[in-house]
Amino acid sequence: MKKLVLTLVSLTAFLFADQLTVGTEAPNFSLKDETGKVQTLAQHKGNRPVILVFYPGDNTPVCTKQLCELRDNYADLPTYDSVQVYGVNAGDAQSHQKFKEKNRYPFPLLVDTKWETAKKYGISNGKGVNRTVYVIDKNGKIIYSQKGKPPVSEILAALKAKN
Repeated sequence: MKKLVLTLVSLTAFLFADQLTVGTEAPNFSLKDETGKVQTLAQHKGNRPVILVFYPGDNTPVCTKQLCELRDNYADLPTYDSVQVYGVNAGDAQSHQKFKEKNRYPFPLLVDTKWETAKKYGISNGKGVNRTVYVIDKNGKIIYSQKGKPPVSEILAALKAKN
């Protein structure tokens, strides 16, 4: 039932949102991760690129697979200016912590209560989120924007093209 509700909410969000496009300045965010530490886009500006993976829910099959694929390719990421990866959804810190530990994710999972950051990125109507991946260069510009679950090879290619 929970998965059905998440699917319906995500579909609704999909119908009402326009994602930000390549070349757009990425909106700053300030979100707590699963440990309560505040993470911001601004802390990386001028230093390293960021991958934001907005996903509907912890412990759902596609979300788990998507983040596991990033985890499995994580060793390749330092080659690209020590990119920072963040998973983002509205789950609480406790849910994120369990999800992260269970799947051994080497990157933070951010709590986007009420999808406020997702709204800034044009992928939520406040009731759910479109599964979307953004790659933001170290200058704060979006260099990759893709709804769904794009292959990690595409994400790596966007980083490589920018370097």
